Amino acid sequence: MTSTQPAGALCADHMRYVLRIADGSLILGQRLGEWCGHGPVLEEDIALTNVALDLIGQARLLLTHAGRLEDRGRDEDALAFLRDESEFLNPTLVELPNGDFAQSCLRTLFYAGWQQALWTPLLQSRDAELAAIAEKSRKETRYHCEHLSEWVVRLGDGTDESHARMQSALNYLYPYVTELFVPDEIDGAAVAAGIGPAVDTLRAAWDAALLPVLAEATLELPGATPFRSTGRQGRHSEFMGFLLAEMQSLARAHPGATW
Repeated sequence: MTSTQPAGALCADHMRYVLRIADGSLILGQRLGEWCGHGPVLEEDIALTNVALDLIGQARLLLTHAGRLEDRGRDEDALAFLRDESEFLNPTLVELPNGDFAQSCLRTLFYAGWQQALWTPLLQSRDAELAAIAEKSRKETRYHCEHLSEWVVRLGDGTDESHARMQSALNYLYPYVTELFVPDEIDGAAVAAGIGPAVDTLRAAWDAALLPVLAEATLELPGATPFRSTGRQGRHSEFMGFLLAEMQSLARAHPGATW
């Protein structure tokens, strides 16, 4: 493969591409972990915690891989706990507050749907390690999508109150979905190198999987808006700093500690 970019630039883009996927799983896992002990029923409390653990597991594999690609001696812990806010490349969607149960279910379904659309083409990645992570992760993500779809339908097509809460969640979250499918130079480099798919091509699979769920839940999509979130560029919402302060406090207070 020929490229006008120097090898160093290609390697840096490769690392950032993997880091983006890792950060999405890490930050959403952190958010869902906040539900532990606060779920509406014991079974769902455990289910949400298990989804969070799956996401953290994905993040560990991806952060470790990103650290090896970077080759600067940073392991998964350093990348998770010792980066500043602007260095995180997760979409804004996953850093938003949990809100109520309806909002947490719908937000997690939105992101899991994007992951499911991503894992399949990543199986063909020229990055063998990334392909192996995708193979492992897609099985977990398929369960996440099935479980959360059931809740979205149950609440959306439930009581007047549950429907209103789910519709409110949709109105709030849907504008953030666009960011998941906006390509940039990092995505372009991944496509050119055969590492990952063009991110804008994932929208069709996402729509095919999720729009029928929203329709069954008797929810109405909000109108189009020019709003674009920019978390994947390192420009985050006002909520990200508070999330990182809690997530990173122990590691920063005791650098190098092990237990």
